[in-house]
Amino acid sequence: MKLLSVNLGTARPVPFTDHPDGVTGIDKRPADGPVRVAAPGPKGTGGSGLAGDTVCDLRHHGGADQAVYAFAREDLDAWERELGRPLANGCFGENLTTDGLDVSGALIGERWRVGSEVVLEVTSGRIPCRTFQGHLGEPGWVKRFTRKGVTGAYLRVIAPGAVQAGDPIEIVHRPGHGVTAATQFRAVTTERELLPGLLAAGDALHPEALAAARKHVARYGG
Repeated sequence: MKLLSVNLGTARPVPFTDHPDGVTGIDKRPADGPVRVAAPGPKGTGGSGLAGDTVCDLRHHGGADQAVYAFAREDLDAWERELGRPLANGCFGENLTTDGLDVSGALIGERWRVGSEVVLEVTSGRIPCRTFQGHLGEPGWVKRFTRKGVTGAYLRVIAPGAVQAGDPIEIVHRPGHGVTAATQFRAVTTERELLPGLLAAGDALHPEALAAARKHVARYGG
């Protein structure tokens, strides 16, 4: 398992975002050389966990529990075949493009060591938005991405440091539950009957998903 690229975005004006300034950093490009990774602070004030990466919409993106977004090259390749077009590393807005790692199948709370210093922890899958659809230029993309449910994973930073393309990735901790990033995604989108099961992941789960699971159990039981 290894890191194929570390991808950074800068604010660019586009016609398809809800950001009041009409800008987005979703179009991420592979960086040359090492990139510093550290916890960015709470959502709403902290942006990306990667130095040089711009998060424009702090209402929905960035912050400690969404500090880093990873997506598997194997899943980009599958989308290439389905869409009939090339998809470069970073084009899904991912910070880390991986090789040999089942990112969507990673367990909530699973920890990865990337390179020699950085440790990241899986918190949730990625919810697609209008900006993602506009960036790819695929009609109905939000629904299509949601149906497939191959979401990639958001991660929080446990140990800071530097990462670069070619770094090895090692799974250093796997929890005993079976709640994956893809399971979490389905629970909060298309299969809400899965919400009670998210509680098995405990505090490792993204706080918004944890709150949704607890609310569902309080209302309907578990």
